[in-house]
Amino acid sequence: MTIAWCGPAWAADSLEYAVKAAYLVKFIPFITWPDTVFTSPTQPVTICVLGDDPFGGRLDAETGQKFGDRPVAIKHIAQFDPDAKCQLLFVGHSTAAADGLVAAKDKPVVTVTDSDLPQHGVISFVIDANHVRFDIDNASADEDGLKISSKLLELAHAVRRKGAR
Repeated sequence: MTIAWCGPAWAADSLEYAVKAAYLVKFIPFITWPDTVFTSPTQPVTICVLGDDPFGGRLDAETGQKFGDRPVAIKHIAQFDPDAKCQLLFVGHSTAAADGLVAAKDKPVVTVTDSDLPQHGVISFVIDANHVRFDIDNASADEDGLKISSKLLELAHAVRRKGAR
């Protein structure tokens, strides 16, 4: 009986994070970073995973995928360091989560969180009717020098814009 309960729960969680891993990579072409973020036209777009990795290797499999001349790189980090050159920072459920969000504030880094965390990133994953969706804090993105395409904003579950509370 215990195995029957663990199997479906693991499968649902596995599918959820497979979808989230795919989203992280698919966000890239819809985000514009300030010119100062990249030192060369072929520098990778780096997705950093802060703390425990809930993706089970699915995100690592995206290494090398290209957007224009930029390949995707994946880094696993224990704490956020601006010198890590992360363009996207997934903040999972760890003790470093809140510290990572604070450290990335006002930096040109797209922070991504799960919605059940007390603090939210520029993008927060939400589960809506058993589907993985995402909210976007476009006001925070603007403050951090990031531009998010209107196409991605249209796909969002909810968008916080400048001047909104």
